[in-house]
Amino acid sequence: MKLPVSTEWVLHCATTMAQLAPGTTVSAAQLAEYYDLPAPYLAKQLQALVRAGVLAATTGPRGGFRLARPAGEITLLAIVEAVDGASAPYECREIRQRGTGALPQEDCRNACVLARKMADAHDAWRRTLAADTLADIVASLPPSAPARTRSRLPQRR
Repeated sequence: MKLPVSTEWVLHCATTMAQLAPGTTVSAAQLAEYYDLPAPYLAKQLQALVRAGVLAATTGPRGGFRLARPAGEITLLAIVEAVDGASAPYECREIRQRGTGALPQEDCRNACVLARKMADAHDAWRRTLAADTLADIVASLPPSAPARTRSRLPQRR
């Protein structure tokens, strides 16, 4: 499965926000500069996280983005699905029933074994992402990381 580069961006940005003091906001421009990313495109991705209830946004001179819930309540799956959707990446088109190699209809009553295996893999991937929260990720960072992040990223309250 290949995800868009924007998925990496929002995962890192959400992890960064999880390292800040609760209620602290950071602008899209600040995050873009922090990671050397294109600000307008990053802002669109962050808005997708707002629509999904992962982030909250405020406007005005002290506005920006912040986590909408505690980091322990935000799973990696919620972030990924906010920007990439929840649909399975594999769609069986029943090619086993086409062409000169077509199987008889009676041999195709059950779902294709390949479709089942791909669905199992997608379910396992989703379970793995659903099992980890931003708090888990922050807890696995080097102990100095949150303080370093706070010192390098101007914060607004």
